[in-house]
Amino acid sequence: MKAFRILLLCLALPLAAHVCTAQAKDAKGCADSPLIARYPGTTIYECKDSPDDAYNFPGLGPSGTDKRLEGEYHFILYNIPDGFSPPQITRNLVTAFKNAGYTFVKDNGNGHFIVHMGKTWIEENVTYGGNYSQHILIETQLTQEMVANAAALSTGLSGAGHIVVNGILFDTAKADVKPESDAALQEVAKMLKGTPSLKVYVVGHTDNVGGLAANMDLSKRRAAAVVLSLTTKYGVSAAQLQPYGDGPYAPVASNDSEDGRTLNRRVELVKQ
Repeated sequence: MKAFRILLLCLALPLAAHVCTAQAKDAKGCADSPLIARYPGTTIYECKDSPDDAYNFPGLGPSGTDKRLEGEYHFILYNIPDGFSPPQITRNLVTAFKNAGYTFVKDNGNGHFIVHMGKTWIEENVTYGGNYSQHILIETQLTQEMVANAAALSTGLSGAGHIVVNGILFDTAKADVKPESDAALQEVAKMLKGTPSLKVYVVGHTDNVGGLAANMDLSKRRAAAVVLSLTTKYGVSAAQLQPYGDGPYAPVASNDSEDGRTLNRRVELVKQ
């Protein structure tokens, strides 16, 4: 993993009196991450280190939900002394991460952002309350999406008009629904059969890898395969379903990373 502590040590200091060393007032047992140094002059108020934990990164999941990742976890809360402004610290952090080659996957433009490189995810949140926090998670195992139950699917459709159905799986470049999709399809069927008046579009989405025509065709065939499975295997009325292929036209994340492409390859229900 590329380290970039040096980029924060003496960058953009407002006063010559500030030194680039760890502070004596740090909470007992706490230290900076080897991946990212503190902003000079700040002290550690609180920390947590765990070799095996989980953290929910806000807004990175499908449809803006949290993305839960598991692995080695570190949390640090820094106190900001008087004389330092949150924008000043934010600019410094952003510059350091960009120079180190991290990908910005979320940035509200006001001190809260999330970066990613390989299996490392880092959330920074610089506040006007006199502190900034840092959550670091290094994935140590593959994460598995939980299959939403019928009630959650219904709530999503009612609230947003559409919802991603996690757990509907296909082999690469194929449109055959894999047997591992049964749990997700059973919940979809339960929801639809419980509300016979509900009609939905079953929408297939792809990433942008490959030709546009091929992706459009694949998304249409996958949507049709899901509809066929729901009607023939699970007894859902065909009148409630209409397949539609949207190919790569509606990404929910950047296709520049594998994580983004994974999120974009999905099946979604859209209320008619």
